Amino acid sequence: MLLDVSHLSVRYDKAVLVNDVSLSVAKGELVALVGPNGAGKSTALRAISGLVAWEREIKRRSTSGDISIEGTITFKGERIDQIPAHAIVQRGLVLCPERRRPFREMSVLENLWAGAYLQKDKKKTEDILKKVYELFPVLQKRAAQISGTLSGGEQQMLAIGRAFMSDPELLCIDEPSTGLAPLIRQEVFEKISEIKRMGITILLVEQEVSTVFKMSSRNYVLSSGKIIAQGTAEELLQNEVLRKSYLGL
Repeated sequence: MLLDVSHLSVRYDKAVLVNDVSLSVAKGELVALVGPNGAGKSTALRAISGLVAWEREIKRRSTSGDISIEGTITFKGERIDQIPAHAIVQRGLVLCPERRRPFREMSVLENLWAGAYLQKDKKKTEDILKKVYELFPVLQKRAAQISGTLSGGEQQMLAIGRAFMSDPELLCIDEPSTGLAPLIRQEVFEKISEIKRMGITILLVEQEVSTVFKMSSRNYVLSSGKIIAQGTAEELLQNEVLRKSYLGL
């Protein structure tokens, strides 16, 4: 497996946000992590990408509470749960965060170059930028525009493009459809499918289950921090209780 998460638990003070989660992603797959709001999906992605561990260190220094993390996370056969977030990015696991989070006072192009901050090969970075512009032509048109003035859909494309600039082998995408109009949402999903066809493995957190199930190789259903079901879309949809209570279908 490209990614193997084993018995991952995350606690913020006494609140358990992720509870004994195990999942895996094989090279070339698009694996979806779905479930209701507050299920712990985003926290799981943040733990996998090293951001929860970083936040834990910040809290320890400021004595503003505590975060505990348990379990193991292995990427390309190497444990990554004990290395910093930037080192995880360097190994090819990259997070596109929820709510887009552009550097609002910077231009579109500056945001994209920020995504390539850890890249040392300038020629390779320029080649990746060309791919981003091919994926999202609107970003090339808006290259000089301040990112905070973009529409929500354009900001989501920028967020994915910025993550793509880190040259990911595994791209984790968190809630890309949030706040988008239906047509823009569909366009974003089409671009994610295109990225998968380019050979990039994807771990996708999303609530738009009906669309995700058309794209995914396999799925995990998370509720109250726990994995309650897993399988292909066809397998999950055969369970009527699961379909109505947790998938909203």
